[in-house]
Amino acid sequence: MSGGYPQHPAGYGYGAPPSQPYTAAPYTAGALPPPLPYGAPYGAAPYGAPSAPYSAPPGEKPKKDKLGAHGVGGAPPVHGGNYPPMGGYASPFAALMPSAFPPGTDPNIVSCFQMADQDGSGFIDDKELQRALSSYNQSFSLRTVHLLMYLFTNTNTRKIGPKEFSSVFYSLQNWRAIFERFDRDRSGKIDANELREALLSLGFSVSPVVLDLLVSKFDKTGGKSKAIEYDNFIECCLTVKGLTEKFKEKDTMYSGNASFTYEAFMLTVLPFLIA
Repeated sequence: MSGGYPQHPAGYGYGAPPSQPYTAAPYTAGALPPPLPYGAPYGAAPYGAPSAPYSAPPGEKPKKDKLGAHGVGGAPPVHGGNYPPMGGYASPFAALMPSAFPPGTDPNIVSCFQMADQDGSGFIDDKELQRALSSYNQSFSLRTVHLLMYLFTNTNTRKIGPKEFSSVFYSLQNWRAIFERFDRDRSGKIDANELREALLSLGFSVSPVVLDLLVSKFDKTGGKSKAIEYDNFIECCLTVKGLTEKFKEKDTMYSGNASFTYEAFMLTVLPFLIA
């Protein structure tokens, strides 16, 4: 949809596609090759494929970790070997701090938020956000709205402030442009190949197996048409982006491997399931 959203500042927005997704500088002679983007491209080892354990000699089975005096692998003890208490993690229902519109925010966005914020609290809830988006001809399910709110606030309080509201609008504008770019036949849907290209433009390279799962999940016909519409495309992007960013928090070396405690894994995945 062109002309629907206000113009956003250059480089602004949560969904802005990186010019060189998750890679280092261009490869030069004598230098180490840059790492692959998140999700190895087709033809390489699929992202998340099992790799040899750290320091394990080739051809040998890794030794099983044993919980010693300093935990697994020499790490500090974790509360007697049990899962850490809830206090060790940020609450997914933490209160959202008040915010203000960034300088230069389009007045139409400010006006839209103020109309939705009928009680003048400085926050709008999920249904108010859904109505605000529909005023720009963007019809989203409450599940998609909940995912938007979670990823832009990092809480499940289901409220959003001015700063996050403007980021949502600018990002949806960017993602709409990506959807229209790859919807080449103007059918209002994109097929599996077009979805793969769209995700690549956002910096995510998923394996064929993951791609098939995404299409079957977000295809409104249950996978029969093998294509997804714009609103489900947004939900798909939110899910892939959100899970990848949560994984990257643990995968600081961009190796495609990360270690999660049980509690951290649950808190990473559950918000996407219960949205």
